[in-house]
Amino acid sequence: MARRLPSQPPVLPGFSHVHILGSGGFADVFLYEQNMPRRQVAVKVMLSEIVNDQVRQMFQAEANLMAQLSAHPSILTVYQAGVSADGRPYLVMELCSPSLSERYRRERIPVPDILQIAVRIGSAVETAHRAGVLHRDIKPSNILLTAYGHPVLSDFGIASTLSESDHREAVGMSIPWSAPEVLMDETSGSVASEVWSLAATVYSLLAGRSPFEVPGESNKSTDLIGRINRAKVQPIGRSDVPESLEHLLRKAMSRKPDGRPSSAMEFVRGLQAIESELGVPQTPVEVAVDDWALATVGDLGDRTRIRGVAGANQHAASRLRKRRRLAQNDYAPVGTVLRETEQSQPSANTKSTSRGKGMQVLAWSLVVSAVLVIALGAVATIVLIRSNSDRIPKVTDIQSRQSIDSIEFSWADPGLLPGDSYQISTNQGTSSSIQQSTTFSVDANPGDHVCITVTVNREGKTGDPSGEKCVEFGG
Repeated sequence: MARRLPSQPPVLPGFSHVHILGSGGFADVFLYEQNMPRRQVAVKVMLSEIVNDQVRQMFQAEANLMAQLSAHPSILTVYQAGVSADGRPYLVMELCSPSLSERYRRERIPVPDILQIAVRIGSAVETAHRAGVLHRDIKPSNILLTAYGHPVLSDFGIASTLSESDHREAVGMSIPWSAPEVLMDETSGSVASEVWSLAATVYSLLAGRSPFEVPGESNKSTDLIGRINRAKVQPIGRSDVPESLEHLLRKAMSRKPDGRPSSAMEFVRGLQAIESELGVPQTPVEVAVDDWALATVGDLGDRTRIRGVAGANQHAASRLRKRRRLAQNDYAPVGTVLRETEQSQPSANTKSTSRGKGMQVLAWSLVVSAVLVIALGAVATIVLIRSNSDRIPKVTDIQSRQSIDSIEFSWADPGLLPGDSYQISTNQGTSSSIQQSTTFSVDANPGDHVCITVTVNREGKTGDPSGEKCVEFGG
């Protein structure tokens, strides 16, 4: 199928068009530079040939959903929405990179990194569910990376509210990551089907392919639908993936919805337990708590991690289990804070001893605070000096290597700082990327003349571009 040409970018007051970022079935995404405040943004613009009253309503619903949810740190931020002078609705969004959807196909991502991504995206899904919203298109390509490498969930274009999910309206779907009941038209989406898609996405990031894609065999839509309906998940095939993770993914992709974790949060708790099993720090769960305004920083940290109950907390935990009917659970639920609520009256000697210890603790606290202030001041000075002295580096000496159907360009790190990224542009028009990897692949056919330019992006500003590197494919 021939790829369509991108539409003309609209004229948007306060924004300057830079180039195309990508094209889809219903919209194009362009890179713009916002004039005030100055920053680069991604602008999603609906195609004029499909814009009608129904599409406008869907687009407005997406804008409203994204505005409600985008305060979440793992959901793509939407800055504004509107209708251009030529009548096309558009969304102005945070500029992020799609590099994760390319990376998992070509290299093995470490298990702890994938668990961290999964917990954060699972937190975003749980947050949407608590707001009564189903995403309905969870898949690797809808996980983008911010300039700081933080994963965010994007594209709520076919999202619906939970109250509407029983309607059988036709919706777009991505077959490899859709639950059996969705493919069989038993439902247009549910919490259980979202858990299935979330697990299928995690499986894909680990395996480098979708769960029911069989290398070397036919993987047409009909083949995938048949395998998904049988729901026999094959082993991932990586020695560094623990059996507990394989088991969790198999359970989350059970054929029957009631055999899966009951919520995205339950699935995320399972991922956190596996992080502890592997000896890596648990990734915090990013969900709002009802009494967030009254919680301390320490409380919020505790509320985002599951933990064992032992030691000094055993007595308090015992009473808490009775009150909340936790009943032999090895982990306290997320949001549960263990506190001593019934205190006995201390004796006079105890009070005196406590006051003496309190004075000692206070004195040491003052000393430690003073040391921290001095240390932080020194660090701030070093960072300030470094930020003032570092110029945006320039990429030089781009190398290329040809394979059967693509060209891989690579270059040496010219000295990026945390948060910096590479902005890649090619002469292909629709090929562009913001990424942190020092390699970039371009599909090519024999005789193609492919050119690439790499520029370092720092805090929305770009440095000097590299010299253009051109390759004759097959030459």
